[in-house]
Amino acid sequence: MASDQHTVLYGVVGWPIGHSLSPALHNAAFAAAGINAAYLAFPVRDIGRAIAGARALGIRGLSVTIPHKEAIIPHLDKVDELAAEIGAVNTVVNREGRLVGYNTDALGALMALEERISLGGKKCVIVGAGGAARAIGFVLRGRVAAISVANRSSARGRDLAASLGGAFMPMEELSRVAADLLIQTTPVGMAPHRDECPVPESILRPGMAVMDIIYNPLETKLLTMAGSRGCVTISGLSMFVHQGAEQFRLWTNLHPPVEAMTSAVLHALSSGDRE
Repeated sequence: MASDQHTVLYGVVGWPIGHSLSPALHNAAFAAAGINAAYLAFPVRDIGRAIAGARALGIRGLSVTIPHKEAIIPHLDKVDELAAEIGAVNTVVNREGRLVGYNTDALGALMALEERISLGGKKCVIVGAGGAARAIGFVLRGRVAAISVANRSSARGRDLAASLGGAFMPMEELSRVAADLLIQTTPVGMAPHRDECPVPESILRPGMAVMDIIYNPLETKLLTMAGSRGCVTISGLSMFVHQGAEQFRLWTNLHPPVEAMTSAVLHALSSGDRE
């Protein structure tokens, strides 16, 4: 759909942002739904100034990614109850000039996990303590038997673990944990750094479920190792599409065209145009 004076603008803010496939995901959704809208990627260091600009330009909605999911909150007019409890926002809706923050990472992660495994009785370890880790931890709290957090920063890791009623461990002790479910939430292994992995191979065992929320590449080094050791692997693609579908619903009040969104991301990944 050609842009004109009536085109509504959406976008994603983060740093870095060149790897993001959110424009492919959402532009495909708008096209499939026949909506005159455009979605752009905005590389942003200063989230406060970016939000001021979004207000001035009347941008209708934003996706929020690393490292701004927590820092954006003071700059919004209102934060949804779940996002406030999590302490992280990944979606902003412009409601007649009032910017409202939501968290769709939580729902996206839950749907991706429940497509593949049963959560009941699982001992879960979350690697990382950023915005996505907080969302996943809060949505899993009460659905799994136990949650522990491994993180490089002791302060952030301990804070998240305490919020979840779980245990904290330094990254160097990760190899000692016995988990049924491991969820990797850091950007380590994201394109173009495909050969990196934050998790020691020794922790991976047959029957264990391993999820990496990175979707570019579709199969990270962690998932390749996990698959070779008999683990159930869950890529970040499903979470990415599900959270994006919920963003589309919040922005438009329409049912999201999930099939078109998934196809667009898979095409972008296969074309190799996002490094």
